[in-house]
Amino acid sequence: MSDVSIHEDGKYLVLNTASGSHRFHAVWLRDNAVDPETRSPGNGQRLIALRDIAPDIRISAAKVHAGTLVVTFVPEDKTIAYDLSWLHVHSYDRPAADTLGWTTPDIETWDSQLSDRVPSADFTAVQSNAAAKRDWLEEVARFGFGKLTGGPVEDKALMQVVKLFGFVRETNYGRHFEVRTEVNPTNLAYTGLGLQAHTDNPYRDPVPTIQVLYCLESSAAGGENMVVDGFAAALRLKQENPDWFDVLSSHCARFEYAGEAGVRLRSRKPMIELAPDGELIAVRFNNRSSAAITDVPFEKMETYYAAYRRLGEIIDDPAMEVCFRLEPGECFLVDNTRVLHARKAYSGTGTRWLQGCYADKDGLMSTLAALQTCVQEAAE
Repeated sequence: MSDVSIHEDGKYLVLNTASGSHRFHAVWLRDNAVDPETRSPGNGQRLIALRDIAPDIRISAAKVHAGTLVVTFVPEDKTIAYDLSWLHVHSYDRPAADTLGWTTPDIETWDSQLSDRVPSADFTAVQSNAAAKRDWLEEVARFGFGKLTGGPVEDKALMQVVKLFGFVRETNYGRHFEVRTEVNPTNLAYTGLGLQAHTDNPYRDPVPTIQVLYCLESSAAGGENMVVDGFAAALRLKQENPDWFDVLSSHCARFEYAGEAGVRLRSRKPMIELAPDGELIAVRFNNRSSAAITDVPFEKMETYYAAYRRLGEIIDDPAMEVCFRLEPGECFLVDNTRVLHARKAYSGTGTRWLQGCYADKDGLMSTLAALQTCVQEAAE
């Protein structure tokens, strides 16, 4: 059974359901009404502004009926029905997060133990089956990266990958970029040295939030791709030394790129970025693109560098990394705000040719949400 009561002369109500007790303010309820005069039936966009709601709005009557909450507002004298399940999902009357660095339930942090279950799917299946695409994108969203196998071995095939969920983000590097290496073991200068795990383009604001790397040739020994969960690394740092986590999340680093004529990219962002309520939302780590750090007070600079050093050591720890080799027709994508990527050293003779491009996470998350709704409605 569900019931409702009105409090403080109609400023808010208390809704009691099987899921618990939830308070809702009158102004919030009115602002989130779904009647045709408030929300467009076609696209769900709001048709009124806050100025159209009376500052002294109150609830004059409320009742629960047939799975809905029916509320009457004054002085407007308007009655609106709200779906109880929608109110449950959107309830804001819950305990505030009391720890910095919290993550949402749909994010799962990981370390090297994920090596045995790397999020992976077949390109043709994802391209042709909505449920397969949904399942793969759900894993990418949860773990921050994912592989595709069985794709075409052809120039710019990575564009077909991006079309699965969004749009290419063009930068000064173009719509895509080439990653080519020829290995010559007779000269150490041409040996394929490994790269430290990093996030790409931290000197941009905003950074490209998705990166795709697609393999077209891979005949050299070694050169495995490696990924590290930046969220797991940041939280490990916090567990070891909360002060170090705080100093990297409370002060901005600076990044810059000036590698070509007419381009000078700069950004000022923390290495560990938190939302105002403490949610962990991004990690930036790229030693090659770091500029002089000037936004840390003198008294905290030694602590900052100690924290910076330790974060790098955690990222370099083999216990944090997942490795896999890409063969021609295979690719992987990473959430560039979370997952660091790198390449192991390689040797012997042969070639290595990958193509890369950037996209944005909003497209991926939009496609995922639409697929979840579509597949759910089909099942019903």
